[in-house]
Amino acid sequence: MFEDYCFTLASASPRRRELLKGLDIEFRVEVNKDEREAYSEDLPHHAIPEFLARHKSETFHRALLPGEVLITADTLVFLDQEILGKPRDRGEAVAMLQELSGRTHTVTTGVALRTCERIHTFSDTTEVDFKPLTEGEIAYYVEKYRPYDKAGAYGVQEWIGYTGITAIRGSYFNVMGLPVQRLYTELCDFLY
Repeated sequence: MFEDYCFTLASASPRRRELLKGLDIEFRVEVNKDEREAYSEDLPHHAIPEFLARHKSETFHRALLPGEVLITADTLVFLDQEILGKPRDRGEAVAMLQELSGRTHTVTTGVALRTCERIHTFSDTTEVDFKPLTEGEIAYYVEKYRPYDKAGAYGVQEWIGYTGITAIRGSYFNVMGLPVQRLYTELCDFLY
């Protein structure tokens, strides 16, 4: 479908790689070494993931080649007005899951598509409901799965997703880290 282009995914996330492969797009992975995720406190929460995806794209460590499409993304979990990023340690992971327990939260992924000539950004939001989680369930999940590289301290595709999530409104893949159906549509519009 996109034979005229070469794609570069700038992400260390194995989940994003897996999801992009599902679109049958050939791509290579090239990660920026110095990625700071800073943003203004004045920025509305819903705009932060898209801002960060654009920032990752614009600060990519090299110039893009003709015909190359760079894909960058950033996913954040929002509980009311609080941002739940990646937990630094076990205590933070447990605390985040306790906050999510029995509540609805949103997951927003911002995506940037860039060529030599232009850039396009978009974001996608999904609502996720958790059942009330027991202390034992939280402890088991954190010990066994060590979700320190995941926003909100959980992976929807892991044990906690199977046992704790009662409803998802929106893209399941967005919760994993890349809204692939929307990405496909946006790529078609961006490139053709």
